[in-house]
Amino acid sequence: MGGWGANPSGDIFVAFSTANPQASRSTDTASVQMLANARVSALFTATAQATEAAIVNAMLAAETMTGANDLRVYSLPVDRVRAIMKKYGR
Repeated sequence: MGGWGANPSGDIFVAFSTANPQASRSTDTASVQMLANARVSALFTATAQATEAAIVNAMLAAETMTGANDLRVYSLPVDRVRAIMKKYGR
């Protein structure tokens, strides 16, 4: 958390789209409409923020568990995490 993605950032984003129907069925050449690179930074930012939120939600929903060889992994104390996030404006 804290990183960001934008057109010139060097981060790798993979996306699949159905925005150009029939383009993949062409036997010769196909015309494709797409946004200019400079206009996709907001999409990268939104994707990173949604991913961050999903990770935090999963971490806070996790429960203490005991695995192989009796290795215990403790859940995060939600109240303490909230206090820390509030302290740092998150």
